[in-house]
Order: sequence, then C-alpha cells, then structure tokens
Amino acid sequence: MLQMVNVISSLAVFLFLYAAWSDFRTWKIPNAVVLALVALYTLRAVALILGSNDVGAALFASSGIGGDMGAGLLMFMLGVALWAFRLFGAGDAKLFLPIGLFVGWHGMLPFAVSLLVLGIATLLALRLPVPLPVAHLAFFMRIEEIRASRKIPYGVIMVFATLLTMALPMIRQQLQLR
Repeated sequence: MLQMVNVISSLAVFLFLYAAWSDFRTWKIPNAVVLALVALYTLRAVALILGSNDVGAALFASSGIGGDMGAGLLMFMLGVALWAFRLFGAGDAKLFLPIGLFVGWHGMLPFAVSLLVLGIATLLALRLPVPLPVAHLAFFMRIEEIRASRKIPYGVIMVFATLLTMALPMIRQQLQLR
C-alpha cells in the first residue's frame, strides 16, 4: 500500500504543478484540477487505512487522516475569508482545500513559513527589471503583464510552498542517513 501512496502523491505533484501553470498563464485554476486533487487524496486515505495496522490511529490521529481533514477544512475556510475580502481569487481559495489535505495538520507551520518566504521573494522578484535580451520570451512577457496588472497569481506561490512542504519528510530522511 505504501507504493500506492507514493504513486498517488506523485500524481498529486503533477496536478499541483498544472494548477500553478494554469494560474500563471490565465489567473484561473480549473475546478477539475481541484476536484481531481481531492479525489486523489481520497484514494490516498483509503490506501493508508487499508495498509494500517491501527485503523483508529490512521483515522483520528492528528498525523493521520483526521489531521489532514482538519487542516484542509481550516485552510479552505481561510481561503474563503480571503476571497470574501477580495484578497484572493476564488481559484486560490478553493486550492487551499487540497493543499491542506496533502500537507496535513503537522505541515501547516512549514507551509505557512514557506508561503511567507516565497511570497516575499516573488514580490521582490517582480520589482526587478527584465533583462533586455530575454524580454521577448513568452515567460518574461507574461511577467511584464503580471507586473503591469498588479494581479499576482498566488496559486503559483501556494503550489511551490506545498511541494516544498511535501518534500520535507524526504529531505529530513536523507539528512538523517548521513
């Protein structure tokens, strides 16, 4: 079952990256991507329950599915509040649900710190001028459009903070092996 969880997490990474790319290109995060991420989490939860020796701990522990659900709902409510105050778009608000599910309760602090650092880095990077030799490339033209509109695709920052948070257990494990 652990292999199934790894495959599902890998698929989730690709869907998160697609959501970031879509937000960068169009300032929109498709509902289908968010629903697919929630469905993937559901499959991941089922695989964890089936592979667990202690179903109660897998369901109700803060590091288990209960903690993931709590984090997802709390982050979704935060996203809805930010959307209600017009600080976020609806796509960013709904993306908080699968982010919370995959990051989990114990990943909320590293996610918040990563989000803060990446958000500040993005705001600072948007102040830098685009070098003239690459200004004609589509990526940098899009950066100029974002800069001119003053609308930041927060989904990109959120996704990279999520991926960094999801990678932290693997990074810790590699550091402990040395």
